[in-house]
Amino acid sequence: MLRMSKLTDYGTVVLAELATESGTRTALALSDQTALPLPTVRKVLKRLARSGLVRSERGAAGGYELSRPAATISATDILTALEGPVLLTACSADDHDCRLESTCTVGTTWQMINQQIRTALDSVTLRDLAAGPDRPETFEHRLRPLSEINAANLRSNS
Repeated sequence: MLRMSKLTDYGTVVLAELATESGTRTALALSDQTALPLPTVRKVLKRLARSGLVRSERGAAGGYELSRPAATISATDILTALEGPVLLTACSADDHDCRLESTCTVGTTWQMINQQIRTALDSVTLRDLAAGPDRPETFEHRLRPLSEINAANLRSNS
């Protein structure tokens, strides 16, 4: 089963909250605003800061804020920061080393599926996630048709 962890789910909630208004906010304020436990918010913020999606400021007026606009942070960026690279199989990694590659009949197909998932995740931004279901504009118009993705993958694998 493909499933993101609860920590990634919570991280997305924290990021979406940060996207709702500019300026720094403390971990305590974010905990209150998201109804997530403070230790969980701190853990998530630490990972997000380490990945560069948020920046932190120390001191009395310190806190956390997004490092760049929400419209430029993709779902892929979020998943990579909290889960690691988006890979269905080891052979989907750029630096994969598989002793079966010369005889494998399924690797290329898994790589194409992985690319389609990445393309879909790349098309969804933190701004989309933060806006929720009531947003006037959806991200669906940014998704490429499956036939277009398959054609591009076939050309790049030739």
